[in-house]
Amino acid sequence: MIRGFTAADFLTLGNAACGVASVFCAIAYASQPAMAYFYAAALLAPAAFAFDVLDGRVARSRQTNSPFGRELDSLADVISFGMAPAALGFAAGLRGGFDWIALIYFVCCGVSRLARYNVTAEAMAAETGKVSYFEGTPIPTSVVITGILALAAWQGRLGDSLYGGAWAIGPWTLHPFALVYVLSGTLMISRTLRIPKL
Repeated sequence: MIRGFTAADFLTLGNAACGVASVFCAIAYASQPAMAYFYAAALLAPAAFAFDVLDGRVARSRQTNSPFGRELDSLADVISFGMAPAALGFAAGLRGGFDWIALIYFVCCGVSRLARYNVTAEAMAAETGKVSYFEGTPIPTSVVITGILALAAWQGRLGDSLYGGAWAIGPWTLHPFALVYVLSGTLMISRTLRIPKL
């Protein structure tokens, strides 16, 4: 199977590898709070984004777009821009019950958004040969959340010091920053928000 991979597919695997490494770094930070792990997890997000941009450009320039490449790209994006930012949020201190719900919702929205895109991409590209717009925000926009968390870490504002603090609501805790994940996920699955694809 590897022999059938194109150059773009290998770049997509680079995206996935960055995402997996980011999750591992977040787990390492959660178990042993060394800031190097946290910063590494955050820095792997723009690296994954660079691979994500490059794989599309290479596929278009070599005219090697394929259903396999599209599915591979979506799976890599779920890891790098869905699971990795959620894991980094958990490592940053979003560990209350309501925080868990927010993070799970965010990842589920990302998965749903990518599935919808894959199903509708062919129909949307029928006239021009390419998709002209995104329905909802693309999942790589979660890099912004990762950047905010990196800034919070640099300012020493992790755990209950995370922006917005921590609220005890009934038996669970909510860090208001978790609502950023809810907003991001909701924008991803929006059907009314249309963003031109460059």
